[in-house]
Amino acid sequence: QVQLVESGGGLVQPGGSLKLSCAASGFNLEHYAIGWFRQVPGKEREGVSCISSFASNTYYAGSVKGRFTGSRDNAKNTVYLEMNGLKPDDTAVYYCAAAESCTGWGDYRNMNYWGKGTLVTVSS
Repeated sequence: QVQLVESGGGLVQPGGSLKLSCAASGFNLEHYAIGWFRQVPGKEREGVSCISSFASNTYYAGSVKGRFTGSRDNAKNTVYLEMNGLKPDDTAVYYCAAAESCTGWGDYRNMNYWGKGTLVTVSS
């Protein structure tokens, strides 16, 4: 059974950092592109980052470029999103999702498998 589980969310002050994890089971995550998305109530799910299979390329939304970094640990079948310089506007539920490639990653409808999300709250 294909499963993605996010963790690492929480409450952090503006300017702080968090590192999200996306652990996969039931498939070899190395062969998939993994996207990170976020969503706040009343808004569409927004693409944050996508790391291609074998980590050959990583893509970022303009709003997080330079602050967020995606990485993989294939031995742990896990992908990470390190978030620095967090802002209140980064507050959202963060999801990881898998697809064959990062093509069209900005549209959540191009992703195939989803985790259930982890809440990130940036507030003083």
